[in-house]
Amino acid sequence: MTWNSFPSYLYKQKNFIVIRTQNLKRVFSTDEVETIALEQVNIEIKEGEFVAIMGPSGCGKSTLLNILGLLDYPSEGNYYFMKTDVTNYPERKKALLRKSHIGFVFQNFNLIEELTIYENIELPLIYLDIDNKERRHKVEAIMEEMRITHRRNNFPSQLSGGQQQKVAVARAVVAQPRLILADEPTGNLDSTNGEEVMNLLSRLNNSGTTIVMVTHSQRDAEYSRRILHLFDGKIVTENIRQPFYL
Repeated sequence: MTWNSFPSYLYKQKNFIVIRTQNLKRVFSTDEVETIALEQVNIEIKEGEFVAIMGPSGCGKSTLLNILGLLDYPSEGNYYFMKTDVTNYPERKKALLRKSHIGFVFQNFNLIEELTIYENIELPLIYLDIDNKERRHKVEAIMEEMRITHRRNNFPSQLSGGQQQKVAVARAVVAQPRLILADEPTGNLDSTNGEEVMNLLSRLNNSGTTIVMVTHSQRDAEYSRRILHLFDGKIVTENIRQPFYL
């Protein structure tokens, strides 16, 4: 059994909506000023899509991604994850959904320096209480897929930026999440390493994983099937690059 052979039943429903937001609004307030980060955001993302979110700095891209990842909450409106309204979920239930269904890829990698590459990738499986034999199988399989097996005993500081991001992608997908959220995944990489990471994400999407990616890069956005453009907290345009089929 290889890493790519995990059960595909989750990806058979063409119209299954993983993410839906309804009139989403996010306001950040201080004593002196109120900033509207998101305003009336309505989106639907289906199982197996690859969606890029683009827009200028400060337009609300990362705020939207944090809400979709249950790391933040809307001030108004509703967020439905897998057809369940999770808007007012307590933190404990949000944490359970995150670790069970969502993988994160960050611009700054966010690897734990004190852990080896193997241990960084293994961590989500430990949180899920997966037994040692299955953990070892999953970690070995994803390291082979990412071609980083030879780095298993290294620490993050011993790797290049491109290698660290491959480890971050491996950690994000090792638990076979339903959804991957990527925030500027190539932002700190050169063009060669950036292209390799985008090819990895594209292969994951082709195998059925739903991906939502925030990016400034038009080149990276070309890997997606749909592009949402944000401006001043609102979705102003949507570009469907090709028909979406599974």
